[in-house]
Amino acid sequence: MTDLLIIGGGITGQVAALTAAEAGARVTIVDAQRNAGSHANAGSLHVQMQSRFLRLNPHLAENLESSLPLYLSAVTEWETLDARLGGVELTREGGLMLAENEAQLAFLHEKAERERRKGLDVEILNRDALHAIAPWLSSRIVGAELCRNEGKLNPLVANRKMRATLDALGVRHVHDRITKVEDRPRPVAHGTTAHTADAILIAAAWGAEALTTPLGLTLQTPPEPLHMNITEAGDYRIHHLVQHAERPITLKQFRSGQVVIGGGWDANLARDPRHAPTIRKTSLLGNVALAAQIAPGIGGLRVLRTWAGYNTPVDGKATIGPAHPQSRVFLALPGDAGYTLGPVTGRTAAALALGTEPPIDPAPYAPARWRA
Repeated sequence: MTDLLIIGGGITGQVAALTAAEAGARVTIVDAQRNAGSHANAGSLHVQMQSRFLRLNPHLAENLESSLPLYLSAVTEWETLDARLGGVELTREGGLMLAENEAQLAFLHEKAERERRKGLDVEILNRDALHAIAPWLSSRIVGAELCRNEGKLNPLVANRKMRATLDALGVRHVHDRITKVEDRPRPVAHGTTAHTADAILIAAAWGAEALTTPLGLTLQTPPEPLHMNITEAGDYRIHHLVQHAERPITLKQFRSGQVVIGGGWDANLARDPRHAPTIRKTSLLGNVALAAQIAPGIGGLRVLRTWAGYNTPVDGKATIGPAHPQSRVFLALPGDAGYTLGPVTGRTAAALALGTEPPIDPAPYAPARWRA
């Protein structure tokens, strides 16, 4: 017998499983074990609005801005999870969004004002103040927005420790690809076999669209293939999560000294989205060249590994709660920055499925906006 069946074994589904199992529920995670975004993630803890999302989706800016309180809750949830797992190299020394000219700095001033109204701890730094706290930056950087709420962690450590914790709690892991969910008093997930439970929680990111359409929902969760790199170890100097006001870059350094470079450079979508995306040479070269322009000191480090993974931005707003008011099928889908939002999204959805008090008010993220 299964009390809660979770479709999707990424960080969202895992934290939902942890929440339910610690409450005494019998939990099963069903996962296709391929292309999970959590296992390709670079470990950024985003809070401020990402300029890349705003550039690509200006029509969704309101959704992202209204979700900023959820991002604040998300990093607090990660701190709790860090303690529960015995440390995942989490640090919260802030995030920097860089500007190279006055126009970019003006954009950051306007963005920071919107974020302050939502409770974020942000400040615009001029050249001198910025280079005093980040002397490794290129002289071409004229200022930045500092968001003190942001941070970073090591996802390899987090994923390994989470799996060990779930195994110790008796959470079952089943390898199967779910293709259909039936919404019944005891719902059924169909894969190579039928899986029945008291409640089903869909935490399958880009796979959620196909599963929820028969439930009368109109989610659009296309897989977005993105590129990432990691270097050999260097001196640990980059303490902040680093982004840019206009150019596609994220930069962070693990305690090991390795530098992770990403920021939304495209990878190639596989013909079958069940298969891994493949890297593009142009993204590899452009991504690392831009990183070396911003932080010249890392220019001599060798790139050890390059990979691609699927992001699922949806509409910039999380979807949390039952598919319909009386449904026993629940959704736990971050709207963007899935690794950041995954723990708070998963814990909240699991609480709703169990009938316990959720850690946040889920009403703003209810699936009602997706009902046909």
